This record gives sequence, structure tokens and C-alpha cells, in this order.
Amino acid sequence: MFDLSKWLLQITFLFVLFVSEAYVETNIQIPDLRTRKSGSDWPSFLGPTGDGKSPEKFPIEPWLISGPPLIWRTKIGESYGAPTISRGRLFIFDRHQNLARLSCMRSERKKLLWQFEYPTDYRDMYGYNNGPRTCPIVDNDRVYIYGPKGILHCLNVLDGALRWKIDTSSQFNVVPNFFGVGSTPIIEDQLLIVQVGGALPTEARDVYQAQGKIVGNGSGIVAFDKISGQVVYQITDELASYASPILATTDQRRWCFMFTRGSLVGFDPLTGQIDFQYPWRDRKLESVNASNPVVVGNTIFVSEAYGVGSSVLQFYPKGYKIIWSDLLSRREKAMMLHWNTAIHHQGYLYGCSGRHTQGSSLRCVELQTGRVMWSKPINERTSFLYINGYLISLGEFGRLMLIHVNPKTLDIISEVQLSRQHGLKHPLWAAPVLSNGFLYIRSKDQLLCFDLTPSKN
Repeated sequence: MFDLSKWLLQITFLFVLFVSEAYVETNIQIPDLRTRKSGSDWPSFLGPTGDGKSPEKFPIEPWLISGPPLIWRTKIGESYGAPTISRGRLFIFDRHQNLARLSCMRSERKKLLWQFEYPTDYRDMYGYNNGPRTCPIVDNDRVYIYGPKGILHCLNVLDGALRWKIDTSSQFNVVPNFFGVGSTPIIEDQLLIVQVGGALPTEARDVYQAQGKIVGNGSGIVAFDKISGQVVYQITDELASYASPILATTDQRRWCFMFTRGSLVGFDPLTGQIDFQYPWRDRKLESVNASNPVVVGNTIFVSEAYGVGSSVLQFYPKGYKIIWSDLLSRREKAMMLHWNTAIHHQGYLYGCSGRHTQGSSLRCVELQTGRVMWSKPINERTSFLYINGYLISLGEFGRLMLIHVNPKTLDIISEVQLSRQHGLKHPLWAAPVLSNGFLYIRSKDQLLCFDLTPSKN
């Protein structure tokens, strides 16, 4: 039977794609401000490949007792988001009093280039940080920011001029989540794919008052034309989580995966055609999905910290098969990731397991079986970054560790307490960022740049 709605969707997409490609051909070349030309950018959440792994290959040396050399530091506002780096420009999204601010500065020198601000009255439901939860996304001459109340902006990379903005909360009727908007969008071809999570009309003022009884309106995931901001497609009744979309290519097929509030959704990023939805969420009202899935070939790993733990699926067009899942009846789970994303390397997953500070542990888990290879209590939730055979672990209280990747044991090479050495304040919840040999770390109110490249001596 001929499906008129699908035909119209395809025609609309092709038209928007044609207009966008015509625009892209006229895009100006953005000057490269780097002095180091051998490294790579970190233009979006979790880096150029969206998995927390840096492609840079410089040798890694053990640190001095004071840690890697500090290049610069600067005060920043309220926020939980990490910076992003593109062509020698650093972008940081934070809040100063009643203004949400995107700052663009020289990534190697800290020199401010421009700022963009807009008013905000966001208040965290539980009294946490009132700043943005997401990081900027850079795509050629455009940078995108997604605020805690769902305001989406597209700005000019060179001067911060506004190109377009959308209030997704109003347009799609989003019922405020526990901790505001915390999912960073992603770019695929001419599309900006955003987790929105709109709902049918309700009298409840937020998720907590609704006691979880909110029904989606088909705008769980929305793809916008990245040039104009026009809606290209919207799919799923799933509500929003704090995980971000990830992209992958498997068997020459392009995929997008979104770990929403209630399930993992696998779909075609260009058309929005859904292949599967895999329910994965604890029954607790306050439970959240915040850790990004990890894709390895045609398998995908998901994890949460509120009760159900982890699972690995084999996925394929129109379906999936469960390889393993943590048992609900078993108290000890293979991995329980809160807001950190696991790093995969050669068949093993490395992450910080635990919902709370006390009882959290660093772990290595075999991807195909869920077998725990090693587990070390650390009592400090951490985020990982991979670089050339090593993990850089950043703890929420400022413990920075250099770890040799080893599935047999926790192999710590260097360790430094940043809170003591540099006066950093809790929480350090944003994952570390690496670009052109520089390591960027943010604490509650500071952003620091360290040099990881080998010393000349």
C-alpha cells in the first residue's frame, strides 16, 4: 500500500538536503589558529568519534609528582559540560548569574575571541548546578548549544552571530526532567539530531510531580536541518534521558543509537526509520539513563547505575538479539555506569561502576560475556579518556590518574591530586578533553589546560 506520509517525508528531506548542500558549497574556510598541526580536534561530546578515544599517537610519559605541566587556567561559570575544540578554538558553555554564555577562546593561549549570551531562569529541581549540562558542537563554520531549558542555538564560529534558535521545550511540549536537558546533539550529514522528549498535554509541572506518568507525543528524537533549523523528521514516544546520541557504521549501514529514558533506540539517522527499541530502565521513579552506549562492530553495550545494570545486544536491521544482561535478581552487576561512558579496547570495557561516591569502583569487563576481569574500589566516581594505549582517569574530587590499558589488572602509571596541586573544587564531573596534545579539565569553577606531549628533556 502506498504510504503518502512516508513519501512526503522523503520529498521534504531531499529538498532540505538539496538546499543545505547548496549552502555548504559557499561556506567560508575557517582559519586554523593552531600552532601544533599534528593532532586532532575534539569538536563534540566524547571527541571526534564519540567514544572518548583520541586518535592522537604521541608517546605518553609518566608524570612528575605535580602532574603534567600546566599551560593556563581560567575562571568559568556554572556548568557541567566539557569544552570542545576546533581549529585552535575552544568553546565553553556556562552560566554567569542570569545569563547562559558561550565563550570562544584560543585553545592554546586562553585569549578570548568572542562571547554569546542569552537570559536564563533555569533552576535545578534538586538544588544542584543551574548551568548548562551539555557541551557545544562544532561543525565547520557553525557551533550549536543546547541549554538546560531546551533552547537550541546555531551560531557563527567566527564571531558568535546568531543564525537561528528554537525553543524545543515549548515547540514540542517537554515536561521538565529531573535535572534539565542533559543530552548533547550530534551532526549527521546535513542533520542535527537532538533528543527532545516531548509529551502529550499534562497538568503536571514536571516529571517528579507526574510520578512518571507522562506519555510521549512522537518527538522523542528530532532531526533538524543544521543550516535552517527546520524539522526534517521526529520519531518515538520515548522521553528524554541524559545520554547523547551516537553514530556508527556497521556492514556498510549507517546507524544512530539513542539511550532514552526508557529504552535503547536504534534507527537510520538520515530517514528516522526505527529498527528496534530495547527497554532498559530501572523501575525507580528517580532512575536515569546517562551513560552513552558503546558500539563495537554489530554489538552495543548499555549500562545504568540505578538497579538493572548492563546489557549487550547484537543488532541488525529491524531487530536485535540479547548477548547477555545483568540479572535483576543478582545484587552484584557486571557494570553500573552512572554518568561516565565506558571505553572499549580490544574486547574489553573499562569504566567506573557505581551510583554513589562510596562503593564506586574501577572495572574491566569482557564485552562478549560480561565477566568482570578486575575491580578496584576507589570511592570516587570517574570519567575515562583513551589515548595511545593509556586511560586518563579523572575523579570527581580531582584525582587524575594515568593507567596502562590492561585487562588483567589495574595498572596505574602516574597519579596526582588536582584539588591539592591546583585548588580545584568538587565536582569534576565533565569528562577530560584532549586536542593537539593538550589536556583540558574543568572543575566546579575553573578550566585548566595541561600539556601531555613528551618533554624536550
